Amino acid sequence: MLWRRVGWRMAVAGTNRVPMLILHRQTATRLPALGRRTWASASSKTPGATIALEKEATPQSSGSPSPSPSPSSPPPDHNAGPSVFSKMLEAAATSLASIIVLGAGFSIAAYVYHKAYKYFVLKKLANAFEPGDPVLDLAATSKRLPLGKNAAANHWIERPEQAIVDGIVSGREVGHYHLFIGEKGTGKSSMLLEAMRKIEGDGAAMFEAHSDLEIFRIRLGKALDYEFHEDYIGGYFSERGPRDTTALLDIERALNKVEKVALQRRARKGKPLVIIVNQMHLVRDDEDGRDLIELLQQRAEQWAATGLVTMVFNSDEYWIYERLKQLATRLEVLTVVDLPKAPATAALRKYRQRYFGQTPSYDMLEQIYDRVGGRLSFLNRVAKSQDMLATCDEIIEVEKTWFLNQCWILGAEMDDDVMDQQKWAAAAVVLATALIDKEAEMDITYDPELGHVLPSFALHKAQQIMTRSDFVRALDRLNLFSITSDSKVRASSVPMYIAFKQMVAEPGFRQHLQATVDRIAAIESLGRTRELVAKDLILGGRYEIRKAVGGGSDVTIREGETQGNGN
Repeated sequence: MLWRRVGWRMAVAGTNRVPMLILHRQTATRLPALGRRTWASASSKTPGATIALEKEATPQSSGSPSPSPSPSSPPPDHNAGPSVFSKMLEAAATSLASIIVLGAGFSIAAYVYHKAYKYFVLKKLANAFEPGDPVLDLAATSKRLPLGKNAAANHWIERPEQAIVDGIVSGREVGHYHLFIGEKGTGKSSMLLEAMRKIEGDGAAMFEAHSDLEIFRIRLGKALDYEFHEDYIGGYFSERGPRDTTALLDIERALNKVEKVALQRRARKGKPLVIIVNQMHLVRDDEDGRDLIELLQQRAEQWAATGLVTMVFNSDEYWIYERLKQLATRLEVLTVVDLPKAPATAALRKYRQRYFGQTPSYDMLEQIYDRVGGRLSFLNRVAKSQDMLATCDEIIEVEKTWFLNQCWILGAEMDDDVMDQQKWAAAAVVLATALIDKEAEMDITYDPELGHVLPSFALHKAQQIMTRSDFVRALDRLNLFSITSDSKVRASSVPMYIAFKQMVAEPGFRQHLQATVDRIAAIESLGRTRELVAKDLILGGRYEIRKAVGGGSDVTIREGETQGNGN
């Protein structure tokens, strides 16, 4: 009996679907019997299906000759399985399709994320100009005021300039950008906060400037609710992300976003946005600071021309005005000075009546005004104290001590190592003395309605008195003198002017000042003098110095006669 190892493949094809079921079975049996059993099994399980039996001969056991195929066996199947090349091609096509699907999915997701991120950035920035501002909450908390439109008006006094500030902050005043300039403590920031409180911060944002550009950038972003792409995930997948930049470029990007929001707001409400930069004088007067001011001013000029955004700069120092003046075409300057006598005394009386239950006499109020003037910061301290006149004297003493610590002169015994500082101090004292002397030449120094009329000099005249042009701006930064928007130099406040009077009235002050000036001149003279020492002149030798005909000098050394002992 001949045994063969054969393989049978059964293919089943349906009528509606075309599935192929491949069964491989290798067994050692008789070919006719296996064929009958397989046919019967397939016929019983798959009725109506077409069943094909193919005989695949396999090699016999080792050493057995291959028998000839039986005439009744089915023909060999030449499409038994895919080749290696087709398998490789199929795997490559599958991989490529997977890569394409994954790439397309990631690309679509990244595009959707990028668009959604930009949309939410603009939405957050627009929300920063909606009613309600953290600056108002902080201001109300620090002053213990209830949140409301009229809280500050009931708490303190409304300055005459408040109506102008209200029009600017509410968006009614368009076409210009503004600079508020005045001495420290005159109420500039309070007026801006009060104007924002009346509109509940709708369309306005306010932040504090800083000398460091990075901190300036962060404060701007906080006011605008702008993150400068710090939370942007797409930066992880690029070699150079949007955060690889400088603070100045970040500020430019933030202003670009503000412009888009301003366009949408004007189309919706017809009013501009208002951005307030407080304490602008804190920006350094160096290259970075000047670049920042130029960037902000360019935007302010552009937005003022289109009515998109109104920018407001608040400064205590004159040099900001000088810097903006160079490129200004739409700049409006609002000078904020001390209150006149009548509003100041009325505010003081109102405060004492409400919070202390006292009604100060007119003489008491006049004495207070004579000592501290109409500076709101001083009046606030006086109004909260138990002994108001003692507090006034304390304020004067503090101002005097501040001036003397910065600018006191050392007299004739001054060492030459401190000459540079003493030149600066002597210039300040000379200017203070000149202001006191000018008071005697003025027709009016005190107006019954307006109050104090402090003597002043034009800026160029003050520089001439000091014999230096660079000192007066440094004195303005120290709040020793003040430079107004119309270029007038005077004492920074009424208490400071009273301190000047007390200093000049001290016995021997003018002699001490003159001795200091003479000592500075002597030290400078020594620095310009060259000393020539002649040596090796013995036995009556001498130098003969003659002026040459063509210019210069001729120097001749003549030796003396030799003296001998003699015989």
